[in-house]
Amino acid sequence: MKIATFNVNGVNGRLGLLLEWLEEARPDVVCLQELKAPQEKFPAGSIERAGYGAVWHGQKSWNGVAILARDADPIETRRGLPGDPEDLHSRYIEAAVQGVLIACLYAPNGNPAPGPKFAYKLAWYERFLVHAQTLLDTGAPVVLTGDYNVMPTDLDVYMPERWRDDALFRPEVPEAFSRLQEQGWTDAIRKLHPGERIYTFWDYFRNAWGRDAGLRLDHLLLSPSIADRLQAAGVDRHVRGREHASDHAPAWIELGD
Repeated sequence: MKIATFNVNGVNGRLGLLLEWLEEARPDVVCLQELKAPQEKFPAGSIERAGYGAVWHGQKSWNGVAILARDADPIETRRGLPGDPEDLHSRYIEAAVQGVLIACLYAPNGNPAPGPKFAYKLAWYERFLVHAQTLLDTGAPVVLTGDYNVMPTDLDVYMPERWRDDALFRPEVPEAFSRLQEQGWTDAIRKLHPGERIYTFWDYFRNAWGRDAGLRLDHLLLSPSIADRLQAAGVDRHVRGREHASDHAPAWIELGD
């Protein structure tokens, strides 16, 4: 079972790129972030013709998350992160696919920090930690995946000293990610590539892609009941180099039966 996460940075504007990658990579499950499309503008028809059923949580101009399943219809189990009924951002959706609970998330960026946006990010992470523990307590096989907007360690950022005051790398945010792992979640890419410098994001500015000045922002976390099925993990870096590409590349894992 191949599960991928891909911040498409506009699902309609980059639909061709997405469909091309789906055809070549053929993941069984894909979590998308930054749809930047209202609910009614999600390209469900094109996705279906590519062989994927989908559930999505759209939002005009911003945010938006979706779960795609090859030759199947995801069974939606939750829409929106619990804990704050006034938070209307489309940042979280859950669905069951082939006996696995898939949680797709798009964490807040939080910049500028400090400030209200950073406070929202920290509060969002606290809610996420509570919900992640609830999912763990079920004992079900769960994959928490998406754009976490955090570099967990210095190994995940090209020049750590330049990012210390950024909302993606201020100490509170990697610490929240560490608390997730302490609950029992396994960072799949880091599990199989413990000392390797791996990136999933390259900014559009300052020739970041050409210089390989990247960040690892997109993560796949596995519950204990599924972690021992992990067989492979990686990033499709070449997708970032294509014309009109997203600033993220797809990250993926393969699980044994």
